[in-house]
Amino acid sequence: MDAILAQIGETLSGFFSSPIVQFAIQAAGIYLVILWLATAYWAFRDMQQRSDNPILPYLAASGIILFTPVFFIFAVWIYKIIRPHEKIGEVWERNLAEEALLAEVEAILHCPGCERRIEDEWIICPFCRTRLNRVCPNCSRLVGMDWSLCAWCGKDFERRQVPVAASVAVLPENRDVTGQIAAPAPAAAVSGGSPTVARPSTRTSTGKKSAPSGDPLPER
Repeated sequence: MDAILAQIGETLSGFFSSPIVQFAIQAAGIYLVILWLATAYWAFRDMQQRSDNPILPYLAASGIILFTPVFFIFAVWIYKIIRPHEKIGEVWERNLAEEALLAEVEAILHCPGCERRIEDEWIICPFCRTRLNRVCPNCSRLVGMDWSLCAWCGKDFERRQVPVAASVAVLPENRDVTGQIAAPAPAAAVSGGSPTVARPSTRTSTGKKSAPSGDPLPER
């Protein structure tokens, strides 16, 4: 039995002492070391894509290096468990998709009264009769209820309209001797009788008003 074991040991020692086997063992060791360092670099780059913290990538790489080339595979498993599940780019894409979806939902108009979907051209909600828009009196375009002026023609809704009064032309014959504007003639009576025209009073050279013609009580 001892002779058999000794023969097996001599065979194994002769096998491992072969130059080809020694070269294969050295190549496997070099490959394992390269794989170990590459895994540490992969963990470093992967953590950079998953976190904004500048220290975490170095911690991930150093953790794999501390496990040596023999047990670094266990460090890789631990790293995959505790690392963030989403990359920074994936988080940004998800946020952009959520913002785009939210903007699309906000673009859909809803009635402030009944929260039902409405159209841009509607003036009154057909469901709850809430006033939605108004028509500009100047350009007849639809404007919002909270607009202070029309965006199409520039009409100011907050400025009150001043009624256009009938202007009286001031002619030279409507002025008296002193240059004052004479009072306009009153309108004629609607019901019977001929219209009475009031003549403006004039001033004499002494400064006193002279009674108009036809006045039964002249000024004294």
